[in-house]
Amino acid sequence: MKILILTQYYDPEPLPKLGELARGLHERGHEVTVVTGFPNYPQGTLYEGYAIRPWSVENDRGVRVVRLPLYPDHSRSSARRMVNYGSFALSASVLGPALCGGADVMYVWHPPLTIGAAALAIGMARRVPFVYAVHDLWPEMAVAAGMLRDGALTRMLDRFGRFVYRRAAVVGVVSPGFVDHLVVKGVPREKIEVLTDWVDETLYRPVPPDPDLAERLGTAGRFNVVFGGQLGVAQHLDTVLDAARALLASRPEVQLLLVGDGVERSRLERRAADMGLTNVRFAGRFPAAEMPAVYALADVLLIHLKADPAFRMSIPGKTYPYMACGKPVLAALEGVTADIIREGDAGLTCPPEDPGAMAAAIVRLLDMTAEERARMGSSARRTALAKYARSVVLDEHERVLTAVGSGLRASIHGAGGTSR
Repeated sequence: MKILILTQYYDPEPLPKLGELARGLHERGHEVTVVTGFPNYPQGTLYEGYAIRPWSVENDRGVRVVRLPLYPDHSRSSARRMVNYGSFALSASVLGPALCGGADVMYVWHPPLTIGAAALAIGMARRVPFVYAVHDLWPEMAVAAGMLRDGALTRMLDRFGRFVYRRAAVVGVVSPGFVDHLVVKGVPREKIEVLTDWVDETLYRPVPPDPDLAERLGTAGRFNVVFGGQLGVAQHLDTVLDAARALLASRPEVQLLLVGDGVERSRLERRAADMGLTNVRFAGRFPAAEMPAVYALADVLLIHLKADPAFRMSIPGKTYPYMACGKPVLAALEGVTADIIREGDAGLTCPPEDPGAMAAAIVRLLDMTAEERARMGSSARRTALAKYARSVVLDEHERVLTAVGSGLRASIHGAGGTSR
């Protein structure tokens, strides 16, 4: 089958799911083309070795990758971010139909919501049905992350989103928490498929701690709580700094290690220095291939998001890699992700934006025996392998794409669907 993947982001940008999906489908015998932008995420600067051109074509281990121009940006400026999103939507709408080649089905990675314009243009021009894969609810998530303010623009975006949902053959959602929300927006329940994110279980796995890396990151002899990922507004990591301040005097053996980059990093580093937080370290960004070694130095892996109703429905991308690495997870949030951790006996949960509760949960984990924490970590990995391993979830994606591409949409839900 000829499968077209439309996404603003692709390797080498640190969103590995798109590359894993494209290459995984190619390995299963499908002819895969990706239409994407020139890489600039998450710093908003063009990657070394790339230059903005009208288009370029690459080969990614058998996957044809067509790159189209955009305005590079990932700043805190809402206006510039919208130009970034809109520029790719425009180039993909105009150039995409001519450069993408033939396809039986298209998989569209959302966000940003503007990708829907390109999906409609390519879908109509090429007469190809599309699966609209919703990984964040827009405009709700954009408002929660502080990128947009609720108002006329968000109402317009919401109407456009509903328009795209109506024209998609299937609306795939990364979290079961999205289903009821989209039904309220008018999406028929039978049109919605739960297509979760996944973890590459061959990459994210328990590995022995590396003493040299421990020395470099300053983790030796400490009880390390590690946060890995985007240091952005949505993560609201001031809560982590406030929890660190509460722990500094009473439990000095605890250290919080923030691994990653983002628009908030510089401000957070300044604030941690002003607060005299000797128990907080910023390690910078690591390639995905090195993250299991970083996680191996953790006693606990931390998830945190703002206390916003939109985030109750979402599942941060770090959740499944954390679990697959066999470490206990502290999920400082409420909703679907907290349910996954509790039901999998994979760690502890506490409310978001509550430094006292976070500090208390960390102390509770610290006071457990190493065997108790190891048991939680083992349970986390078992759950990840059983439900969220790449091989398991790619089966679901292939099933849905094949059914849509073959004109058999009505048969999709008989094999899984929203009940998954």
